[in-house]
Amino acid sequence: MTIYALSSGPGISGVAVIRISGPEAKNVINELTKGKFPEPRIATLKKVNKINDNELIDECIILWFPAPNSYTGDDMVEIHSHGSRAVVEAILQSISRIKNCKLAEPGEFTKLAFINNKINLLKAESIGDLISSETEIQRSQAIKVMQGKNSSKFNSWRESLLKILSSIEAKIDFPDEALPNNILKEIKIKSNKIQLEIKKALNDQKVGERIREGFKIAIVGPSNAGKSSLLNYLSRREVAIVSETAGTTRDVIETHLNLNGLPVVVSDTAGIRESKNEIEKKGIKLALKRAEDADLNIVVIEPKNADFTGFLKDLISDKSILVVNKSDLGVDNLIAKFEKHNPIFISLKKEKNLEKLISEIKKKLKNQFINFQDILITRERHRQHLEQCVLHLDDFENKNEAQDFDKAAEDLRLATRHLGIIVGKVDVEEILGSIFNDFCIGK
Repeated sequence: MTIYALSSGPGISGVAVIRISGPEAKNVINELTKGKFPEPRIATLKKVNKINDNELIDECIILWFPAPNSYTGDDMVEIHSHGSRAVVEAILQSISRIKNCKLAEPGEFTKLAFINNKINLLKAESIGDLISSETEIQRSQAIKVMQGKNSSKFNSWRESLLKILSSIEAKIDFPDEALPNNILKEIKIKSNKIQLEIKKALNDQKVGERIREGFKIAIVGPSNAGKSSLLNYLSRREVAIVSETAGTTRDVIETHLNLNGLPVVVSDTAGIRESKNEIEKKGIKLALKRAEDADLNIVVIEPKNADFTGFLKDLISDKSILVVNKSDLGVDNLIAKFEKHNPIFISLKKEKNLEKLISEIKKKLKNQFINFQDILITRERHRQHLEQCVLHLDDFENKNEAQDFDKAAEDLRLATRHLGIIVGKVDVEEILGSIFNDFCIGK
């Protein structure tokens, strides 16, 4: 089956790219353009006509990529047309009339590239991450994975374990032959080294996942301190309802932001105070839970009602920034009260010190989490398989020490399998759908 789709973004644009891949790709161009077929990889201006009546649709640039030297590994064509909705729709309609052609599913072109061994699974995932990246740090992480550093490391661990496995299997095949002590010692050293390296990779505070999904920031504090107003300021739009009435925010309001290059998910929470209202109490409970789960808490208070003996005492920690709002009303006589908590004095009404606050948020997150050099795990899927790999290596070492080589070999096979699944070296059919469904159509 030959697949086709609009590969560029929908809507009006200067140029639209329609991608076609499969055994009928060449026939599609013959049907649409007639005349001499374009040379491989040479942009060729051709008239594209409707299939049914040869009416001219547009003059387009045609690019022909014969298999196996294409993005998908199959025959592939790109049609570069003018980017009006009418032109694109007319071309797609014409292609749909050609036998054995179907509209591509999300990620199907990249899935074909993976199936045809043009890319491994990590690179496929990184392509999806690059397309969906909204911040510089997300783009940078996706590019690094695409360049293959992560794949090389996972493959290196796997190949080392396979070499160890070959020694163990040799012992199983020749039970009467004792493994020399130096080989047993070498096996122990190498497996332990790999195990330690994987454990180190796992001990990364889930930075890679945080970069992909956004760092979690909770805005917490008492009622009417300015939490919702702060969310609106950070969002540059009216996300939350602002009112003088205490308890206006009952549920958690969440928004995804690009905060000076950092992907963040900011949550505005219910005002924390003593309340007899059951709905408000549930909101407060949810606020405290969100603060507990957050990577960073912005604790917003106003000068006159700050009580550090109550809930504020628990909220202020290494992962929080104390923000004193309404500082335009005068706080000189209260500075000593806040000094030990390193507060940032702001005024949302007069937009005072708000850029300073944003800089502090960025600094806090970077200092706490981000090390660009050592990020190997970018998805929960990778983490789960590495954790399983470590567990099997633990079992392997115990059984190998007891010279129970049959069972030790099985644990080693399972450890290598989990590493293989990460890069797509073994059967991964069960996870392909979830990976490629996140792609846009046309990629």
